Amino acid sequence: MRAGVAAAAALAALAAAPCSLAQGTADHAEGMRLFLQKGNCQACHGWAGDGRKMDNQMPDGPNLRESALDRAAVTLTIKCGRPGRNMPAFDRLAYSDGRCYGMKDADLKKSELTLFDPAAPLQPREIETLVDFLFAKVIGKGPMDRAKCAEYWGSDVEACRELK
Repeated sequence: MRAGVAAAAALAALAAAPCSLAQGTADHAEGMRLFLQKGNCQACHGWAGDGRKMDNQMPDGPNLRESALDRAAVTLTIKCGRPGRNMPAFDRLAYSDGRCYGMKDADLKKSELTLFDPAAPLQPREIETLVDFLFAKVIGKGPMDRAKCAEYWGSDVEACRELK
């Protein structure tokens, strides 16, 4: 419940001050918007990317703050998802022409691999913006604390006050 309240407060801060987020960097603010809203990555990875999700009905996403994946691997995972493992493909053409893992939709069906639908498909530039945000604010940044939270949101929002 606390995570849901914190995320709701954080989303309110995002809506109220989108230009001040992510240290005033428009690209990071847009990446955060993609993470929290359009892609709804927070539903499985948590608002802080730490795997503490808001909705217990959504699949468990890994803790991105502790991820050791490089940029190419993260980009590929967002574009192509992880068939059979709850991660949706955000490239709407991902399995139309073999661009992802050399597989097409027919290959997924033949292998009995499921692929969840994303909240919304992302354009290539949006995927790059999301990846930029993740590497600037989430991936490899370690556990969330109050100082990191304030840096993440651009100010000491209500969600940060619950952290040490």
